[in-house]
Amino acid sequence: MERGNLRERLRVRLFGEQILLSIRYGDWVNVDNEDFAKNWARYWKAEIQGYVHAYRAATGVDLTAADATRRVNAINRERGEALRARLVERIRRFRAGLAAVGLAAGGGLSPVQNLEIPAGLDAVVVTAGVFATQDELEADAALTEKLLRIDFSNTVLFCEAAKKVLLQDGGGTLCVFSSVAGERGRKPVIIYGAAKAGLTRYLEGLDHKHRAEGLRVITVKPGFVKTSMTAGMEPPPFAGEPDAVARRVLRAIDRGTPVVYAPALWWLIMAVIRALPRSIMRRINF
Repeated sequence: MERGNLRERLRVRLFGEQILLSIRYGDWVNVDNEDFAKNWARYWKAEIQGYVHAYRAATGVDLTAADATRRVNAINRERGEALRARLVERIRRFRAGLAAVGLAAGGGLSPVQNLEIPAGLDAVVVTAGVFATQDELEADAALTEKLLRIDFSNTVLFCEAAKKVLLQDGGGTLCVFSSVAGERGRKPVIIYGAAKAGLTRYLEGLDHKHRAEGLRVITVKPGFVKTSMTAGMEPPPFAGEPDAVARRVLRAIDRGTPVVYAPALWWLIMAVIRALPRSIMRRINF
């Protein structure tokens, strides 16, 4: 994907992971029903279209074209050895584990079904999440349910599983990305903010209960960061860059800081917002 910009590569990764996990946690083995497939395609239409568009922008390959498979295989062969070499080098330097998690799982399926979190980890970092505008959520009950499921309930279920693994090994770090949107009820992010507020309070409770047992819970509260989640939105003057936010989070993990705002300016911004009376919050659109 050398020709693609970073934003499109991130979108490929985001949409691809969502689609893959929706298939992995679907009951495709036992279902032989055309309507089941149609409903799946209808529900995931936006993600599929986003993936096709982002892949074309990043690689120049149109997945809807007749020769798409041949061209994709050529790209994969060309990049495979370089990727393998980088992975081998990283594994030599760090001990890491990988677990597939279906945070989008619904319909009675658990996001931790068949989950195997490797033992012996020092830290578990949870960055996954989705965003939609308040107008989009108010107009689409299914989208609202999906956002609440991914950003709150399924994330909590995964953290419960990760917590148990870390505590069995004597503790460790559980670092989870929440959001400044959960700091205060705000008109532009009522539903999204409610999900993040619930996640923030859950993480705070974990910290209070398990800190003495060696579990360090770190809640990351990003403001506006230029990632695939905010693609297409007008960034404010104090928007953060992903690399700078990552460095700040790594420092918090090293120090065991329980709450970290990223970029740091958001601590001051949200302190002001928290101090405003309701009469002011009703009049502003922040």
